[in-house]
Amino acid sequence: MGSLASERTVVGWAARDATGHLSPYTYTVRHEVVGEVVEVGPEVSKHRVGDVVGVGVIVGCCRECRPCKANVEQYCNKRIWSYNDVYTDGQPTQGGFASTMVVDQKFVVPIPAGLAPEQAAPLLCAGVTVYSPLKHFGLTAPGLRGGILGLGGVGHMGVKVAKAMGHHVTVISSSSRKRAEAMDELGADAYLVSSDAEAMAAAADSLDYIIDTVPVHHPLEPYLALLRLDGKHVLLGVVGEPLSFVAPMVMLGRKAVTGSFIGSVDETAELLRFCVDKGLTSQIEVVKMGYVNEALERLERNDVRYRFVVDVVGSNIEEAAGAPAN
Repeated sequence: MGSLASERTVVGWAARDATGHLSPYTYTVRHEVVGEVVEVGPEVSKHRVGDVVGVGVIVGCCRECRPCKANVEQYCNKRIWSYNDVYTDGQPTQGGFASTMVVDQKFVVPIPAGLAPEQAAPLLCAGVTVYSPLKHFGLTAPGLRGGILGLGGVGHMGVKVAKAMGHHVTVISSSSRKRAEAMDELGADAYLVSSDAEAMAAAADSLDYIIDTVPVHHPLEPYLALLRLDGKHVLLGVVGEPLSFVAPMVMLGRKAVTGSFIGSVDETAELLRFCVDKGLTSQIEVVKMGYVNEALERLERNDVRYRFVVDVVGSNIEEAAGAPAN
C-alpha cells in the first residue's frame, strides 16, 4: 500500500493506453483494488508488510456520525471515495491504477487464503453490494425465493451469493438472450423475461425479494407484482430519474421498496470469508493496462462477462510511463 515517502510518479492510465494514444474517456473508476502491503505506518496494527489486502469504494469517513459509530461508514455524509474525490490532506484520490496506494488501515480488508487476488477484486464492490442487503434485511435463510433483476457485474454476483445461501433464484431480464448463461453457467433456477406478459403473470406472488441491479429508468410495478406478502424490492442500480408506482402495489401486500449502497468494511471482510467457505468466485477477464481503452469500448457494447480486472503489476507501468505520447 505504501507511504507518502515511497510514492512514485504514475501514468494517468485513464487518459492514455500503453501505445500512447489518448483515450476518449476522461476518467475511469479505479476501485476494487487488491495488492500487497509494502510499508506500514507506526500506528498500523491490523496489517503487516507482505499481507495481501483489498480496498473498496470508500477510503475515509467522519467517524463521528451515527452510521460511522454503527460501522456502516458507507452511509456517512462525509465519506471519501477511493477515486475522483479529495482526501483529508487536500490531495485527490485516484484509486488503484497506480504503483502504490496509501490507505488508512480502517478501510483495508485482508484477502483470505484460498481466494486469488484477481477473483477477490470484484467482490470488494459488486459482491458486497448484493451481500449487504441480503444480510441487513434478513434474507439469508435457506429456502427463500429471490429474483435478480439485471444480469451484469452486480447481478451475476447476486445469483452466486443467493444460490450459496440456499435460495431458489430467478433471473429477470428484458430478453431471453442471457438465459443460457444465467441457468447453465451461473446456476439460476429459473429465468423470467419481463416482456413476456403471460410468464410474468404466472410468476406473480412468487418471490420473497428482488435485487434490482438495473442502472437505467424502468417501471417498478411489473416487478412488485412478483413479490409475496412482505416481499422486498431492493434498489441497487444508480438511476438518475424518479421511479414510480401506485401505492396499492405495495399496500395490498405490505411490500417494501428500499435501497442499499455497497457494504461496510466489516461486511466486505465477512463476504470474502463467505466466498472462501462456499467456494464462490466471480466471472472475470484479466487485462493489461494497454487494453484499457478497448475494454471500455467493450463495456459500452455490454461485451464482458462480467468484470474486467486490470493487472497493474503485470503491465510494466514504469516502462510505459516513460513511453512518448503520440
